[in-house]
Amino acid sequence: MSIIGTIIVGFIVGLIARAVKPGNDNMGIIMTTILGIVGAFVARFIGQAMGLYTANEPAGWIASVIGAVLVLFVVGMVRGRHHPR
Repeated sequence: MSIIGTIIVGFIVGLIARAVKPGNDNMGIIMTTILGIVGAFVARFIGQAMGLYTANEPAGWIASVIGAVLVLFVVGMVRGRHHPR
């Protein structure tokens, strides 16, 4: 059940991150879910590095959304390099 829970939370976090970040991000449902999951892991890693979280603590919703927005910015920068405007 934890894998399904992670996917559901990742999807919700990905949707929130895409709603918060301005601009048009052409992504499907699967990429949005992956974005949310990666964002949650990024938030957890940064939180542990800064001493805000321990190893067995979840990063939290707000931190996960912030991590997903950071990942979304990085994806946008990488896509921008390959597709000049």
